[in-house]
Amino acid sequence: MVMNLHGWRLRAPGGSVFHCLCALAGLLWSGQACAERALPLDKIVLPPGFTIRLYAAQVPDARSMALGIRGTLFVGTRTEGKVYAVVDRDGDQIADDVLTIASGLRMPNGVAFRDGALYVAEVSRILRFDEIEEHLHDPPRPVVVYDGLPRDRWHGWKFIRFGPDDYLYVPVGAPCNVCVQQDERYAAILRMRPDGTELTVFAHGVRNTVGFDWHPETRALWFTDNGRDWLGEDVPPDELNVAPQAGLHFGFPYCHGTAIPDPEFGRARGCKEFTPPARELGPHVAALGMRFYTGAMFPAAYRGHIFIAEHGSWNRRVPIGYRVMLVRLENNRAVSYEVFAEGWLQDGEAWGRPVDVLVMPDGALLVSDDEAGAIYRISYRQP
Repeated sequence: MVMNLHGWRLRAPGGSVFHCLCALAGLLWSGQACAERALPLDKIVLPPGFTIRLYAAQVPDARSMALGIRGTLFVGTRTEGKVYAVVDRDGDQIADDVLTIASGLRMPNGVAFRDGALYVAEVSRILRFDEIEEHLHDPPRPVVVYDGLPRDRWHGWKFIRFGPDDYLYVPVGAPCNVCVQQDERYAAILRMRPDGTELTVFAHGVRNTVGFDWHPETRALWFTDNGRDWLGEDVPPDELNVAPQAGLHFGFPYCHGTAIPDPEFGRARGCKEFTPPARELGPHVAALGMRFYTGAMFPAAYRGHIFIAEHGSWNRRVPIGYRVMLVRLENNRAVSYEVFAEGWLQDGEAWGRPVDVLVMPDGALLVSDDEAGAIYRISYRQP
């Protein structure tokens, strides 16, 4: 059992959170109520009218999220090797159950849902769990959709989603900080048919994307990309990119951001050869999951704009990130980059790390946190 320095939470072996703190306090709270009190959600700063609450506790290493047709929230992990099903049976916007539907997997970060089936991305293969929402308590054996992806662990965890073209988009990160690979699948976004056939490269020069979405009107693919390390405290920036068509190259490893040549590989190819980012983000903020806001709950000023979960810097002397950002678009151009929710970082110490965002049918925004092992729900009510 480990308590952090601020005494906000305790974590038992195996990743369970919060129960120990309640027991020590001698309080007879439920696990959910205990977690809500133990996490310092009052530290999260939001615009007026917005509220953050705990949607689900005890989701160790909560990473990417996907929603089933019956409202089941599926959550992948990176270090736990598990996939969860988070169930809100009574519709009160608080999870009632967190079920483990798969374990012993290799970095099953990515989850996607299609036609009643859950697709799960491991490092080197894609699995499919058929009719999963009918079998949450007795999950079927997975079908191997594709098992020929590279096996490198470095940037091997994946975010996956089905695009409007009904292809499954699967990125393969660079197996390094910065390098050139002859295999064109590295540092790229791939796509395949739902049955694993017709695997092709959609976008090149993408160091490590762990979040993407399609514009609700143009259907262009937008994605975050993590910049390389050890070039400086404030360079290079992370990126928000847009790929309106297949075949574009976004610069890695030759060029970073809009016009920062790599000191080792930049002489080979110039930055003007590549598609520049739609928006430069903060340096080393680890921009991961992103979604266009398509709900009706938030004010109209948020509709059609992009929420980005920033996991936070890991090697910067002054840490940054650990927040949810908003990028506003005008005429299909990213014109601003502003804080929407922050407070997971307090006095240089992080008690939480946002990973992914998901717009729910009622318009609320879910945020996963692999540090606290929790899912949050951000809602809006007119002040």
